[in-house]
Amino acid sequence: MNTRELFPLNSEQVEEKDIKRMVGQYIRYWYLFLLGGMIGLGITYFYLRYYAVPQYHVYSTLLVKDDKSGQSVSNAEALSDLTMLKSARNIDNEIEVLRSESLMEKVVSELNLVANYYVEGKFVNREIYGRELPAKLLIDKLDSTAIGKSITLHLHPDNSFQLEDYDGTVTSHSFGQQIAKPYGLFTIIAASGGNTADRKVIVSFQDIHQVADHYNKAIAVQPVGKSASVLSLSLVDPIPEKAKDILDKLMEVYNDEAVVDKNLMATSTLKFLDERLKYITAELSGVEKGVEKYKSVNGLTDISTQASDYTAQASDYNKQLSEWGIQIDVLESIENYLKRTNGQYSMVPSTLGIKDETLLGLIGKFNELQLERERTLRTTQPSSLLVQNLNEQLANLRINILENLRNIKKGLQITSNNLRSTSGQFQSKIKRVPEMERQLLEINRQQSIKQNIYVYLLQKREETALTLAATASAARVIDHARGGGFPISPNKQTLYLMALLLGLGIPFAGVYISTLLNNKVQTQYDITKVVNAQIIGEIAHNKKGETLVVTKSNRTPIAEMFKLVRANLHFAALGKKNIVMMVTSSMSGEGKTFFSINLGASLALTGKRVVLLDLDLRDPKVATELNLPESLGITDYLVSSDVSIHDIVKPSEAVSDLFIVNSGPIPPNPIELIMSSKFSHLIQELKENFDYIIIDTPPVGQVADAFALRSFIDFTIYLVRYNYTYKAQLNIIKNICKENTLSKPMIVINDAKEANGNNYGYGYGYGYGKKYVKKKKALL
Repeated sequence: MNTRELFPLNSEQVEEKDIKRMVGQYIRYWYLFLLGGMIGLGITYFYLRYYAVPQYHVYSTLLVKDDKSGQSVSNAEALSDLTMLKSARNIDNEIEVLRSESLMEKVVSELNLVANYYVEGKFVNREIYGRELPAKLLIDKLDSTAIGKSITLHLHPDNSFQLEDYDGTVTSHSFGQQIAKPYGLFTIIAASGGNTADRKVIVSFQDIHQVADHYNKAIAVQPVGKSASVLSLSLVDPIPEKAKDILDKLMEVYNDEAVVDKNLMATSTLKFLDERLKYITAELSGVEKGVEKYKSVNGLTDISTQASDYTAQASDYNKQLSEWGIQIDVLESIENYLKRTNGQYSMVPSTLGIKDETLLGLIGKFNELQLERERTLRTTQPSSLLVQNLNEQLANLRINILENLRNIKKGLQITSNNLRSTSGQFQSKIKRVPEMERQLLEINRQQSIKQNIYVYLLQKREETALTLAATASAARVIDHARGGGFPISPNKQTLYLMALLLGLGIPFAGVYISTLLNNKVQTQYDITKVVNAQIIGEIAHNKKGETLVVTKSNRTPIAEMFKLVRANLHFAALGKKNIVMMVTSSMSGEGKTFFSINLGASLALTGKRVVLLDLDLRDPKVATELNLPESLGITDYLVSSDVSIHDIVKPSEAVSDLFIVNSGPIPPNPIELIMSSKFSHLIQELKENFDYIIIDTPPVGQVADAFALRSFIDFTIYLVRYNYTYKAQLNIIKNICKENTLSKPMIVINDAKEANGNNYGYGYGYGYGKKYVKKKKALL
């Protein structure tokens, strides 16, 4: 029964085990990851310290004035309301203007950016600008041969300097002196406040077109909103002071160019308007004389004004007639109400806008008496003298109110009749206006056309003259260039993180690729995923190179591992006696002899009699490894009848109860000897005298000798060596298990190191050994 049958694993345990195996596969190379991370971080630090150039973000905002919104005067577009001459400012066009190369070339030229200044650094030269400059070049002429080349200024404190050309020629000069060279004409002046004491400055000449193209691509121009005419300008540059100067100068040059264009357009427009005004003035003068003659003959002044007056007065009279009519209706309503309620004692309704004070007073007195009569009736009989007195007063007031109403209504009717008469006169005058206008319309038509054109041209001429005199800018700088307080790149955190990831990633990739390309057994998982056989233990790497590592006094980890293998064998062979086990492998060099000797020693330490047979008749090693003298061996016994079993079995001097049987001379037919009846007799005799028989055989992956022993063997121990056995050779033991060609195969893994993973066997032995060593040191 194998370990999988004894201890079945569920899917979660298998998955957890696989994850641990994969993690452990990389953790064992922790030193590579540590070294890779340190190298990546170190390179990044060195790069940031000496090579990286910080980049700064500078920005500004510019308001492009919109002629339509009235943010500026017509801006040399006096005739823009004519369809053929309309020229409204478009924000997208202004963005393209700001990004034009010609505009940027002017900026570069005015800021003298064709000359860059550097000072020497430890590894790279550092550019300086502005206040850092100890001296400046004023370039009058620069030949194309100087583009891309550099000159060096060696400054001295006595206002002199030495100029070293790019060809190595050195000349001495003074500040302010014009210098003529084959590649250009320029003057070098000391910068204000600059320290020129023994300084070395490198001046590099650049092509103006290339510089302009570079900054055109670097500058970002975009509107701040979809419907806004405000533009945001930004620039990223290693020198924030230079970036600010470029943005400010760009907005200044843009405004200057717009003013020049506006003035040019305004001058042309003004000339055109003067010529047209001269011609229209002559035509308008002739038409006005015709109008004057017609009005003089017909006795007219301003027909439109007169008609408006007539209409206004007639409308006023009609309004008054309407008001009087309303008041007459109100009076008639009150009169009818009083007549209808004769003999009844009720309140008189409101006068509804009648402004006669007498009438208002009578009605008010009448209503007060009515209220007093009602209050009196609550306590007095209607036949009382007091009530009768109130009734008489109310009757008299009713008569007076009716009389007053008739008088007011009569006066309003007289006034209304007079208004109708006067309104009729104005209506008659209004009827004559269309006839007079029709007769004058033909004469005024030409005058109106000429006059409108004259007024329009005169207005536009004044607007153009004001625009030309005002020289208003096409844009307004909202925010001058600012920012650049902190570098935006390189991002140190990001670079360090990327360097760390790269430093870890390269070892990770290397381990992954090496794992893919490695065709040798690296971990226990490489075995278990192919072979369904019990693994009874692992043997640690033998650092000291000793053959016999299992002794009575040895408590090293490797000795403990052999004891663990011994315990697993005891468990597998529970109930059996006189056990015969065979030790084999896929190929030579996997440690069969080393394992056989130490397994025998481990079993012998328990008081069992153990014999070790060196049955590798092709390449025997047991005697050599144990430094035994040459003696009779298995071959001698099998080919000679004079050699007995007692002659070939020799006790081991290092371990009591451990006996060795050498292989003897190398025979020409080893497999035939193994299959002989005498070999069967040998095994039978040894089983009667020993508790354990260990047979060291040749590798089954190279010769078939071991298969001939199947009938004698109780257990087969198959050695697999880490970093030595090929993964393809695991198919040998896979087929052995599948076809049962060897008895009860079990696997032991040899040469285990910490890098091969923390499995149970190696971890137990390793930990136990460390504790033992510490305890031993403490006792000492």
